[in-house]
Amino acid sequence: MPRSRASPTPKPRPTRAEAIAAKLAEDIVAGRLKPGTPLDEAGLARTHGTSRTPVREALRQLAPTGLVQVSPRRGAVVAIPDTTQLAEMFLVMAELEAMAAALAALAMTPEERRGLERQHAAMAVMVREADVAAYRAANVAFHHLLYLGAHNGYLGELATATRRRLAPFRAAQLEAPDRLGRSHAEHAAIVTAIQRGDAAAAAAMIRTHIGLTGQTWAAMAEALRRPGLPEK
Repeated sequence: MPRSRASPTPKPRPTRAEAIAAKLAEDIVAGRLKPGTPLDEAGLARTHGTSRTPVREALRQLAPTGLVQVSPRRGAVVAIPDTTQLAEMFLVMAELEAMAAALAALAMTPEERRGLERQHAAMAVMVREADVAAYRAANVAFHHLLYLGAHNGYLGELATATRRRLAPFRAAQLEAPDRLGRSHAEHAAIVTAIQRGDAAAAAAMIRTHIGLTGQTWAAMAEALRRPGLPEK
């Protein structure tokens, strides 16, 4: 007789605090909660239909991720990194994506190249319609195609993790005036270099792209701090 398989152990349901932390992280990464936004415990408790205790625990869980800053006087806010940390984060992101773009220029299959072109073409409509939310989601997909096209799993893991850490700031900067159009034009240069198999140009184009993204966010962050949000 065939041996019966043991039933898989069901995953434990997340605690209320874990569920709230996951939802807040999702909203921050997606740009629905913008950097500098106060995270009021009482308001969040009402929104999630709970007491303040699991909300407080959720914010405590999020603090080590860098998505949330918690201080005794100001309470919790969606994080705004200081200028030095911001520059360091974008520098690392630029180098990881430059490596991915260079590898993709050499390793992408014909179908993957067509997929990248289709993704870029679809984003043109979002630019014309000034649909920031749709472009934001499509932008994540565009960069993910580069990671996949590099055919280096470990690099993809590093780039994805770093991108998630920077996601609130990359998402927010797309709301700067004319940023959608400029971002799409920068993507066009990256796609052209990859389709030509020019690894050096692809890396250079994406370094420029990420550098401009960082500069745009830095200017927005400075404006956010003026009303009295000091750097940590």
